[in-house]
Amino acid sequence: MDILQIENVTKRYSAHTALNDVSLNVPRGSVYGLLGPNGAGKTTLIRVINRITLPDAGRVLFDGKPITDEDIYQIGYLPEERGLYKKMKVGEQALFFARLKGLSRRDALQRLKKWFIRLGIESWWDKKVEDLSKGMAQKVQFITTVLHEPKLLIFDEPFSGFDPINANILKQEILRLRDEGATVIFSTHNMSSVEEICDHITLINKSRNILSGSVDEVRRRFGENIFEVVYDGSQDSFASVMSPVADLLSTVEVADTPYLASRIRLKESATIRESIALANDNVELRSWSEVIPSMNDIFIRAVEGKF
Repeated sequence: MDILQIENVTKRYSAHTALNDVSLNVPRGSVYGLLGPNGAGKTTLIRVINRITLPDAGRVLFDGKPITDEDIYQIGYLPEERGLYKKMKVGEQALFFARLKGLSRRDALQRLKKWFIRLGIESWWDKKVEDLSKGMAQKVQFITTVLHEPKLLIFDEPFSGFDPINANILKQEILRLRDEGATVIFSTHNMSSVEEICDHITLINKSRNILSGSVDEVRRRFGENIFEVVYDGSQDSFASVMSPVADLLSTVEVADTPYLASRIRLKESATIRESIALANDNVELRSWSEVIPSMNDIFIRAVEGKF
């Protein structure tokens, strides 16, 4: 069962339509990427899910029922605009947010201690927030977002401000939270992060949902029938024998080996099986693999309407 269903949601601000008939389903226990260029409508959709603003049309279902204000306690939201009080100490501020989420002081302190140790920030407890770097402050706010163990976590650009090491730590924590039963939505421009941790994605552009599906399914959907073939033999001979079924795109030498690696695009009438058989009769094949486009390539093509 999907934990979150967005059904035909529209949101307008005066003459501007921020969301136009957007629908999507977020599977329970998944990491769901919400993608799109600046101004596409991602943040508006997140605000609708959190009931910060209400849709003009359509509805949001949480656990199969129309979402209510009470359900917001089951959602942890880390906005792109961070909201820590600079003059407060880190520990007292984390405790303050935990109490707002309904935790007792005792439970909050126990959970905070566990998380501060996990992220290696025990020494920050008595620091003032104004003394923290952007990345340090973001670690603290990440903890306050997940501390009450909500069913649904929403992160808006969670890796901004982090160096590669700390970004990787955060990715591992997101995957661990998913494996422990949480569902995660995160909005990002970082396509490499999408490939690393997302199970499903939706791409919003110009206020509409233009692409949804599992990451593997989407990448294969955008495949262009291109294959990389590694072989021992003559490039000219390979190109000649493959010409009835494929176009040769490029060829390079495989370092420290006698092999060549050619990229080919199969013609619409050709099958993979007959193409492999044809190649195998003329060169010594070492491997044959499909070239799957990256999420970055797909993002650009989809936004530009090239699909």
